[in-house]
Amino acid sequence: MEMQIKLFIAVFLLFLPHSLCSNVKLLREYIGAENVSVKFSDLPINPDVEIHFILSFAIDYTKSAHSPSPTNGKFNVFWDKKNLRPKDVLAIKSKYKNVKVAVSLGGDVVGKVNTFVQFQPWSISSWVQNAVSTLSEIIKEYHLDGVDIDYEHFDFTDTDTFAECIGQLIVQLKQKNLISMASIAPYENSTVQPRYLALWNKYGRFIDHVNFQFYAYPRSTTVEKFLIYFDIQASNYNGGKILPSFGTDSSSGGLKPDNGFFEACEQLKEEQKLEGIFIWSADDSKKYGFQYEKQSQVLLASS
Repeated sequence: MEMQIKLFIAVFLLFLPHSLCSNVKLLREYIGAENVSVKFSDLPINPDVEIHFILSFAIDYTKSAHSPSPTNGKFNVFWDKKNLRPKDVLAIKSKYKNVKVAVSLGGDVVGKVNTFVQFQPWSISSWVQNAVSTLSEIIKEYHLDGVDIDYEHFDFTDTDTFAECIGQLIVQLKQKNLISMASIAPYENSTVQPRYLALWNKYGRFIDHVNFQFYAYPRSTTVEKFLIYFDIQASNYNGGKILPSFGTDSSSGGLKPDNGFFEACEQLKEEQKLEGIFIWSADDSKKYGFQYEKQSQVLLASS
């Protein structure tokens, strides 16, 4: 009888809406893309919040300083390797058990040359093979827990090829127990969104978080509009953990942290829709003393 009761409870919890099954306190943040000497130890870490640092970026491009070019899935490290070293990852994870570290793939541009990062596989099989091989080495060297997908330019690649390459990569990395989490970072765009939706529709069950770039919306975004945008994307990525986001850089749009973002998050929390918060980026936040990271963690810890 006791075993039957336990089985009933397990099945009951399985079919409950996620928002009713968990008390999410998650902050995710990109770090290392702009080489401003930001370190993990610079950032505030609330012990009551799970923190995911996302190293930005690993790119399947050559390391040439003046003319980087695609390498068909052979990834290299392009983040700030001086301040975000393997031993730094190990140190922050050893000090704080609530910290995990992932790597983001792609990004907008390559380093200081401002060349767009194109997703440009020569074939699905060769790209996946190269990506699994090179990323396995990076993941092991840097003691990483997951990968994030942030490709934004697709001049040479169709929707299905993107979905298969990324989907197969995530599946193989998880099957090899190299990562425990995977996320995607789409935004509303006629070129970008269809590719991520194709990936989600086929491989969504292997994707743990959707770091939706709400800061790609216009700067005129209000709290009301933000909540509408959120519901639209929650419908697009049905069943996914959609994280509201803001940018601390000067060029991003959307709802800013000093102009309604936290008000919107409070509303999402009341509606049991708040799965966490993600930020672009620690590099830009350094000049503000990470005040919005602190505010985000206070809000999440109180949920």
